[in-house]
Amino acid sequence: MAFEGQRILPAAKSMKQFEAIIEGPYTYGVMLETHIAQLQSMMEQARRYGKKILLHADLVQGLKNDEYAAEYLCQHIRPAGLISTRASVIQKAKQKGITAIQRVFLLDTHALEKSYQLVTKTKPDYIEVLPGVIPHIIAEVSERTGIPIIAGGLIRTPEEVELALGVGAAAVTTSNDDLIKHFKKSLTQ
Repeated sequence: MAFEGQRILPAAKSMKQFEAIIEGPYTYGVMLETHIAQLQSMMEQARRYGKKILLHADLVQGLKNDEYAAEYLCQHIRPAGLISTRASVIQKAKQKGITAIQRVFLLDTHALEKSYQLVTKTKPDYIEVLPGVIPHIIAEVSERTGIPIIAGGLIRTPEEVELALGVGAAAVTTSNDDLIKHFKKSLTQ
């Protein structure tokens, strides 16, 4: 089962949110924005708490988002997974045995078709689709690629989370504290 059955992947944009994730009941979390100088200590702290962090490689300040940066992240930082829009980062993560999550933006039909070409090339472990509030497209991408989907972006209510999960998303990423708290209840019962 994806992410040990965890339906919500809380995403941190700040140290305060990161600390809430590692001190909370969620096993998996996403680090969206951080600085390269913070990475090592953050990952060590997460490991002490038994947490598995999915790192958005494109949003690490002070680090270029290319295959060399991905190699550094995989070898020295060792997150549970790397999220990226870049094919070279996804391919390097897969080569190094790190969970690879290809982030794609559902802007229009052309972007969707380009995304299909990209995931055919990269063969990621997961595809994160943004925005995640388009249920029929989540279902289509899942069916067409056969790759598990993570829905993210613009999901604001528990009902939208349930809808995304109901059409086949393996999990939903969110930095919305209310949603994180709402779904935390199901982990602590």
